[in-house]
Amino acid sequence: MYVCVCKGVTDHQIRQQVSDGARSWREVREATGCGTQCGKCACYAKSLTREAVQVARAEADMSLAYAVWRESLLLGLSLANN
Repeated sequence: MYVCVCKGVTDHQIRQQVSDGARSWREVREATGCGTQCGKCACYAKSLTREAVQVARAEADMSLAYAVWRESLLLGLSLANN
């Protein structure tokens, strides 16, 4: 869905920017140009960015939790074999 008609920015492009590492509306705006012309899309684009960042952080937390669990499991197996 188009979020910014002026610059032709879609919700997918905003989520992709966050997936690629953007963590703020400013970063998304600078990368896409979204919200820089008439500004009518800015509120929605900001909330979409905020939501995408929350999802990205939750996914990162899950990845970290898995990595910690895996390392503790491997460490436990290593200690058990010694």
